[in-house]
Amino acid sequence: MKNFMMLFHSEPNPDFNPTPDQIQNEIKAWQDWMEGIGAQGKLKNPGEALGFEGKTMHTDGSITDGPYAEVKEIVGGFMIVSADSIEEAIQLSNGCPALSSGGKVEVRDIMVFDEM
Repeated sequence: MKNFMMLFHSEPNPDFNPTPDQIQNEIKAWQDWMEGIGAQGKLKNPGEALGFEGKTMHTDGSITDGPYAEVKEIVGGFMIVSADSIEEAIQLSNGCPALSSGGKVEVRDIMVFDEM
């Protein structure tokens, strides 16, 4: 088994002001989806949602604030899953609530380096 990171991408929508019921329904959808992966023994880390504050270090040493309102896409969160292949890991992303709201799930393998 290998570990894979799922990164949840979405487009910012400053006009979206969800009601408390919509927020609760979204939370429940995420919990149900992650519990389904956990029931298969494939959830390694339930992940975290990412906040809106951030900074970026550039190669020249400069630091910029971010994320910016003009960005076309944001990474909203991540989680770690275990699977036999990237194909299996991408199948685990089926049903992700991000997909139902126009977002996407990026699946990346996690490299393992031997201890020195």
